[in-house]
Amino acid sequence: MAEIMLEEILSEAKNAFINGNYKVAEPILSQMILQGSRNPEVFQMLATIFYDKGQFNKAIKTFKRALEIDPTYTDASVGLSIILNDLGRYDEGKKVFEDAKTLLDRKKGANDPYLDEKLASKHEELADLYFQYKRYNEALEQYLKAHKLSSRKLDITLHVAECFVKMGDSSRAVKELKQLIRHYPQSHAARMKLGIIYYNSGNLAEAAEQWESILMRDPEHVEANKYLRMTQKAGITTISP
Repeated sequence: MAEIMLEEILSEAKNAFINGNYKVAEPILSQMILQGSRNPEVFQMLATIFYDKGQFNKAIKTFKRALEIDPTYTDASVGLSIILNDLGRYDEGKKVFEDAKTLLDRKKGANDPYLDEKLASKHEELADLYFQYKRYNEALEQYLKAHKLSSRKLDITLHVAECFVKMGDSSRAVKELKQLIRHYPQSHAARMKLGIIYYNSGNLAEAAEQWESILMRDPEHVEANKYLRMTQKAGITTISP
């Protein structure tokens, strides 16, 4: 009976947390901890609430408590990493997540597609954060790890290409996008990005070719039309308009 009640209380807290109703979730989670809960999810949710309120020290302490209970709990390791990155403690933040992933790899043994996707999403979250702070090398490293684990090759490769662009390595970005288009020839996003890289590099004919390829499939594509008009004003076209 007690276990059923605890499950109901946890469910109530989780619903409030998911819906962003932290005023309801926080006292429930705090009470569960006072009653001796050792569920890492309880600590992770409460730590996230502390983080949202700007109580970084309490958030760090609570995330660490979740990881003491379960060192492989990726939601807590990512949450802690994000706080440490926000505080400028980048290397420490990276190590937290990498340590948790190493332990999880040892624990899980055989590949689990569901778990791989979850880990990939966490790598992507960290990559997005590094990219936001213009730490493109670290962002690229995390995107590549996400790419290795995830089935969402298209979206992640677009991020990889953008990292290469920001790092001043357009040739690598072009290589990644060309390979991506070979596997996903219908991808407007990949052709659009490749065209923009060509355009910014002064390769206007190659850029126009990518945008015209998009317009052959989708004549109303707004961005492709806009950029193609720009190249045509410069006297560049690859097929008759």
